[in-house]
Amino acid sequence: MRLAIGHWLDKVPPVGWWLDPALSGGQVVEQAVHVLDLARLLVGEVEMVHAVPAANPPGEGADGEVDRAVAAVLRFSDGAAGMLATTCLLHHKHRVGLEVHADGIALDLTETRLTVDGETIVQDDGQAKTRVSRAFIDAVRGRDDDVRVTYREALRTHELALAVARSAAERRPVVLDGPPDGQLDGQLDGQLDGQLHGQRDGRFGGQGVA
Repeated sequence: MRLAIGHWLDKVPPVGWWLDPALSGGQVVEQAVHVLDLARLLVGEVEMVHAVPAANPPGEGADGEVDRAVAAVLRFSDGAAGMLATTCLLHHKHRVGLEVHADGIALDLTETRLTVDGETIVQDDGQAKTRVSRAFIDAVRGRDDDVRVTYREALRTHELALAVARSAAERRPVVLDGPPDGQLDGQLDGQLDGQLHGQRDGRFGGQGVA
């Protein structure tokens, strides 16, 4: 993979806390983190990000709110280049997804469709979000435990989103640490999984939730 182009072009969600930086991570952390997660899966680890927030025109927006638009450049550890564009200035969800380009092939993934070289290969049947929510609830309840990524992998994606947000806030490039040692990574996952299961069992009295 040589080029990744991610988008989250949307509206402000209808919750009062979302624009408050004391309560919200902003659009990159709250929404575009999912696009970054997909980029890590398909392209690899990111070693540098440089994000630029858009300034509010006079009379528009409000100081002290999260950025309404951010553009970022990413450099992957294998040499691939990436871009991420986010905005919550719209009145509807315009585009969410990731384009990935390699020698002789182009993939375009959205929330509902996978397109390869302009031809739709997979189309959502309308149940994708329901299935994801069902798997999450089942995992919390300790039922069927269909969790397909480790806690550490999720944390790595979160760290990447925070790096993009930090770069935008500080107006400078941010260099990320390399991937963790595999053996230590496994030990950390085991410790975290044990803690999470212990917290869940303690909360529910050691019984599964019906």
